Amino acid sequence: MERISLHSVCRWTFHAGRGGFVPADAIPEWDADRLDTVGVVEMVAREIVPRLPEGVRLGMEFHYDYEVDEGNASAVAQALVENGMYLAMITPGAHRHFAYGGVASLDPGERRRAEEFARRAVDLAYGPLRGAWHPDPGRYPTLVLWNGSWGYDLATPALAEMYRNLKESVASLCAYEEEKGGELFVALEPKPNEGHPAMLLPTVASAILFWKRLAEEYGIDLRRKGVNKEFGHSEMIGLDHVLDTVEETDNGMLVHMHVNSQGYNDGIVLGGPGKFDVDHGVRINGMNLAVAALVRQAGYLRWKGHDLQPRPYDDRERALDRVVRSVLSWEACARAEREMDHARLREYLARRDTARAEDLIREAVVEAYRKFDEMYGG
Repeated sequence: MERISLHSVCRWTFHAGRGGFVPADAIPEWDADRLDTVGVVEMVAREIVPRLPEGVRLGMEFHYDYEVDEGNASAVAQALVENGMYLAMITPGAHRHFAYGGVASLDPGERRRAEEFARRAVDLAYGPLRGAWHPDPGRYPTLVLWNGSWGYDLATPALAEMYRNLKESVASLCAYEEEKGGELFVALEPKPNEGHPAMLLPTVASAILFWKRLAEEYGIDLRRKGVNKEFGHSEMIGLDHVLDTVEETDNGMLVHMHVNSQGYNDGIVLGGPGKFDVDHGVRINGMNLAVAALVRQAGYLRWKGHDLQPRPYDDRERALDRVVRSVLSWEACARAEREMDHARLREYLARRDTARAEDLIREAVVEAYRKFDEMYGG
């Protein structure tokens, strides 16, 4: 039987440039007035899908309301279906609208508006986007709640009230989604900062604890609830995304993945703890082989999203190529991991022969690079 591997591509990758400290017009072809969301779906199908190996299926990820909204959702869904792709993830882009805490805000008006905004994203997923869901219920889309608007910059006791607001609002949103059908997977996406100095739910452990508290206090059913792990967010503060994976799978809370890299752990690209969110694509290294093994052993068959950014100097073709390279890098890690001798690895570790264990992992990393070259060249 053919092994199907689900990957998803993010609409927000395809923009003209970040602006600010780097060019805002590096890829003029992708200016918002020239390339809309339907155009991105068609471009991905035309220029990325043919470069991927057999067995890889693609989905797309969108922010409501500046990438997909009530005005274009039907056309976006039609484009996905016509091109053999799926809705993998939708997230409320609340950070674009709510700068004072969003659903956690101490301003009652902002909190109310942010709650209404999130419900509209749920409505869109169950409404015009419903026809673009994967047919397998285990691979239905994820509603990701990113903490980008749940930030603060003052150390005050009122932080406890913000946290209570967040619990109440997320519990209410989960109840609303349940009324709509309860078929979406709902994931919290931790991040330590951006665009505030400090964030509620900065780590994977914070998100898992948060869900446990919602179950205890509000009776939230956790069967389709969990974490959107993003490698780079853990790397930004020097945490171990391999251990994160252990915690997520041990609690049955890995429901979505952003398999990018902050970039410091392969000895080639720069980034790492204390840096801003670099958003490199997947890197081939021993840590990512370990993550690939852990998610396979846990039976994870859902979406692997590529939340990456082109480099500020990329042109259109090089930016598209980075997406292809990211997908192939994950596939290379996953394929090399499956061929690694895990029994021998455990034997080495049991004997405290860690140097030989390191040799075995290094050989698997080298094999992953070979596999990448074969897929990329082919």
